[in-house]
Amino acid sequence: MKRKKEEIKMKPAEYEAPGRLPGEGGSVLSEPAAAYVVNKVRDGLPFEEFHVLQEMLGVTEERLGALVGMSRATLHRRKKAGSLDRSESDRLVRYARILNCVTAFYQSHEAAAKWLNSPAMAFNGETPMDYADTEIGAREVEALVWRTENGVPN
Repeated sequence: MKRKKEEIKMKPAEYEAPGRLPGEGGSVLSEPAAAYVVNKVRDGLPFEEFHVLQEMLGVTEERLGALVGMSRATLHRRKKAGSLDRSESDRLVRYARILNCVTAFYQSHEAAAKWLNSPAMAFNGETPMDYADTEIGAREVEALVWRTENGVPN
């Protein structure tokens, strides 16, 4: 049985509180919000979510598409279809989670986007956005933010 697709909207204000999920206002890692996000990811997020995150990160459509694992042709197909597939949605939520984490630390979307898009020695000169293209890399980005926030030596 197919689930009914409902839209979730990622709004900048929803990222201002640490641990908030795009469109839901709850933690990605806790119930029931996690179940909500899992269902949305399984169904495929609306393409509008891609654009909201793109704007918040301050990157081009092509750049975020590449980070999410889409070729230019796939990006245009998804745009036309109006939704992402499951794996693309999952990766998009990963980047939203990282943006949320970094924004909570810097208390500014602009500062978070700048840091995420700047090369870092901790990631062998890669940007945190590039380093987070795998789940383990994303965890390392979050761990660095946590260590910095808590004064733990890197």
